[in-house]
Amino acid sequence: MNNKNLKLGNLYIISTPIGNYNDISNRAIITLRKVNLILAEDTRKTGLLLKNFNIKNKLYPYYEYNEKKNAKFFLEKIKNGYNIGLVSDSGTPLISDPGYKIVQLCRQKYINIKIIPIPGPCAAILALSVSGLATDKFCYEGFLSKKTSKRIKRLNELKFENRTIIIYESKHRILKCLYDIENIFGKNRYIIFAKELTKKWENIYGNNISNLIKWIKLDINRLKGEIVLIIEGYNYKINKKISSKIIQTFLILKQELSIKKAINITSKIYSIKKNILYKFLINNKY
Repeated sequence: MNNKNLKLGNLYIISTPIGNYNDISNRAIITLRKVNLILAEDTRKTGLLLKNFNIKNKLYPYYEYNEKKNAKFFLEKIKNGYNIGLVSDSGTPLISDPGYKIVQLCRQKYINIKIIPIPGPCAAILALSVSGLATDKFCYEGFLSKKTSKRIKRLNELKFENRTIIIYESKHRILKCLYDIENIFGKNRYIIFAKELTKKWENIYGNNISNLIKWIKLDINRLKGEIVLIIEGYNYKINKKISSKIIQTFLILKQELSIKKAINITSKIYSIKKNILYKFLINNKY
């Protein structure tokens, strides 16, 4: 198809605050005012944002269940010269939010349509930046499945992922998810629990998974809000040093001695640091 003679509009992917309205960019405000219409995951929530900045523009609902149908409709609008802004409930659109279909259609059907990103906050990146965990390589998992069996299956696939892992979770499933992580990753895997980022009740806490669960259960209010988990990657450097022969020696000694003594003796036999051996054995539930 020859699109060169068409007067095409632009699609703006506009990032909005994840809680604190002061985080919105001047460019985002200008763009929200100038586009012909705005696609919003929740028109009520976006409406409050627009009202706060005295932005009067047309809002159209664009969410998971109408995305496939509406993507084609709004693509036609862009094709006919409309400039459209796309926002999610909060943060950077398309990150575990609707928007993928219309961007894909623009790329595939009309290569001359400009898709312009307006940068801003993203909860995953904010939490990662303050985690103290490796940021040079990480993987983003978004929300794990609501179904326990599928969640456990995915966590087992991630058990030996050496990059830092980012997961979103809801307040309703967070404890179940953390118990699954403890059972699969081991109780000493370090995790950052970040909730309500940029908001009044922002809370960022880091500990091993076992202590993190205990900390949450001390105050039920810690379960409220939007939650990001930043999980330490699997440490190959430590685990590669532990051979099956070393593990077998420890298991034999553990039958007659306490875990502490068995580790002490095994570490001396194979000249391995006790803390390294201990971390490996606990993480792998020996």
